[in-house]
Amino acid sequence: MITLRLSLPFVSSFRFFCREIFTALLFTALCLPLISASSAAERNDKKPRPYALIFGTVWGPDDHPVYGVKVKIRRAGQKKPRWELYSDHNGEFAQRLPTGKADYVVWADLQGYKSPAGKALQLVSEVNVHIENDERADIGLHLK
Repeated sequence: MITLRLSLPFVSSFRFFCREIFTALLFTALCLPLISASSAAERNDKKPRPYALIFGTVWGPDDHPVYGVKVKIRRAGQKKPRWELYSDHNGEFAQRLPTGKADYVVWADLQGYKSPAGKALQLVSEVNVHIENDERADIGLHLK
């Protein structure tokens, strides 16, 4: 009886590869809880910093929210805006501010902005916001 014995040269290298993968997975499984626990402890040590928030909505002439309007915010008494952001699909925007007593001016920069109908829009008026501490101020910017 003739026995054929096939010797595949890659079998030993494949076993070695599988052993290395198994060792790496085992090491990861054993060390991952330790790494996660230490990073979770670090995250719990850091307290979130307090902040004030200006939350607003940009309203169009038809009293519908307006998307994509550039909103600028500056401290009262300053000329240049310190924060710039855009209204989202609901016409809303939100900006975190430092806590403490301060006055801010919020307006819409409509330079180059046209409504979907192609009509140029104008801001009715800037909005003055007074912040005392870590509070939220809700405002509306109305366009005509």
